[in-house]
Amino acid sequence: MSVATVASHTEPEQPRLPLPERPPVAPAAVSLLNEARHGLAEAEQAADPVTKFITSYLAALRAGAAVLAARGRPHRGRARPASVWVLLETAAPELAEWSSYFAANSAARAAAQAGITRRITERSAAQLCQQAGRFVELAGRVVHPRGDTARPARAKVQRR
Repeated sequence: MSVATVASHTEPEQPRLPLPERPPVAPAAVSLLNEARHGLAEAEQAADPVTKFITSYLAALRAGAAVLAARGRPHRGRARPASVWVLLETAAPELAEWSSYFAANSAARAAAQAGITRRITERSAAQLCQQAGRFVELAGRVVHPRGDTARPARAKVQRR
């Protein structure tokens, strides 16, 4: 971590005080987070459960990618490609429960995108949209910390 120094404006001879300097947020993280928020707004307005489900999932996926862009993607060497949810468990272990939740919905989202929609109900779409909203908000706090770096960004997935 780099350190900035600040001198008093009234006493130029006063020793400089070290203040921790935050690295800037990666532009890709900001962009992905904005896309996630936009997608979530679309999902909340969708009347069709399949559209709501798919759009909610994609919003959460972009929010997860934003966290990876902010934290740095874990090095996997020559390993085969991994999903955002697998990578997120390594890069942000405090979000492991969220990773598991969205990974569990991956097959239903893929099937729905392929036109196999029998697993998508109004209730499942509404629940995924609600959880995606909570996750996008949490990802925003991870990407843009408010200065309290000691507090973990952890929230529980609500199960019904």
